Amino acid sequence: MKLGLVSLGCPKNLVDSETMLGLIHEQQITITNDPADADLIIVNTCGFIESAKEESINTILQMGAYKNTGSCKYLIITGCLGQRYAEELLDNIPEADAVIGTECYEDIAYVIQRVVQGERFIMLESRKKPEMALTAALRILTTPDYMAYLKIAEGCDNCCSYCIIPKLRGPYVSRPFEQLLSEAEALVAKGVKELIVVAQDTTRYGEDLYGKLRLPELLSELNKLEGLKWIRVMYCYPNNFTDDLIEAFANLEKVCKYVDLPLQHASDRLLGSMNRYDTKAEVESLLNKLRKRVPGITIRTTFIVGFPGETEADFQELKAFVKAQRFDNAGVFAYSQEEGTVAATLPEQVAEQVKEERFHELMALQAQISEELHQEMEEQILEVLVEGRDEENPELAFGRSYREAPDIDGSIFIENAGAVQAGAFIKVKILQGFTYEMVGERI
Repeated sequence: MKLGLVSLGCPKNLVDSETMLGLIHEQQITITNDPADADLIIVNTCGFIESAKEESINTILQMGAYKNTGSCKYLIITGCLGQRYAEELLDNIPEADAVIGTECYEDIAYVIQRVVQGERFIMLESRKKPEMALTAALRILTTPDYMAYLKIAEGCDNCCSYCIIPKLRGPYVSRPFEQLLSEAEALVAKGVKELIVVAQDTTRYGEDLYGKLRLPELLSELNKLEGLKWIRVMYCYPNNFTDDLIEAFANLEKVCKYVDLPLQHASDRLLGSMNRYDTKAEVESLLNKLRKRVPGITIRTTFIVGFPGETEADFQELKAFVKAQRFDNAGVFAYSQEEGTVAATLPEQVAEQVKEERFHELMALQAQISEELHQEMEEQILEVLVEGRDEENPELAFGRSYREAPDIDGSIFIENAGAVQAGAFIKVKILQGFTYEMVGERI
């Protein structure tokens, strides 16, 4: 049997997909990248916001069509959308043979066995307590061989009022410290040079399992791994960004001076309504500490515009905050009213047109700031991880420095790169800065 898998959504979902691929490979099932050639297709879905749900549904329907036009005999839906809408998916998509939830990844071989035997079913609870104990030797990486994600926890306890994730993924569960070190060692032994630490909230790591925050300690141990070049930390929440963690960013040479800090807004009233744990003053204090203690630090954030009750004054306060803080990168999202969340029931829902206008206005402001900051990088020399060649101009290579995370930030295009291969680190002098990219030359 040949199996194809489509992974949607965030890097945390991608780790789950890689885990399933490892388990499937153990069953002597051939894995193919061509869905038209697959006997069985798995779609690992995202159900976070409306646009992600639409993408997941469209992908499921596209893969289901291979039952008529390709070799596909079986279609399995997994992930957050499956957890959230299992019955609706099985009732309304006749091509689907099984829908399984976010606890059931380690049961995938059992699920496939039942589907092949002709069963059509929903499975939202694992047959055993999820151990998250799979080693990197078992997990099949789908990222380039020089980078990998290290998922340090599952679930979330923050319960932001706009977010459905705690209902889909359950409470926060840290993975055991030694298990993470073992997996990281195996990944580095495979040739991974950039390790990207992910969880719904990386800064909370260890609190549930050990009674204390252990991310700084984890980074310190990862920093000792021979052969590892970069450690990048994503999804840091401000309320648990301790002084010890700031010191880890300042002192550990392999930890990228890059902080991903989702802030969502600057109005204290709205932050309270969002059930966030920080005030604007506390966030400003943290940002000042980071910039003072970690020179050259890159700070990325995300904001929500059009949250219920957001007034024009609130939006102007957010704009003033963005202007003052000059973030290197910021993602902006128009609020999505998600059923099952507290925010969906709040009064004063903002009109779609107003959301759209505020989205474009804040994006334009951030684009201007990003371009100015990139222009300030001109003449500086950065170490760049080469990722490939430009399709239209193969003489031009592209890659990332410590300042750019894969898939969400821009690239650095490199002139005079020579015969350098993907996965190599080279020195690049920045020649021009643009809104989302920079251009430099190899030195």
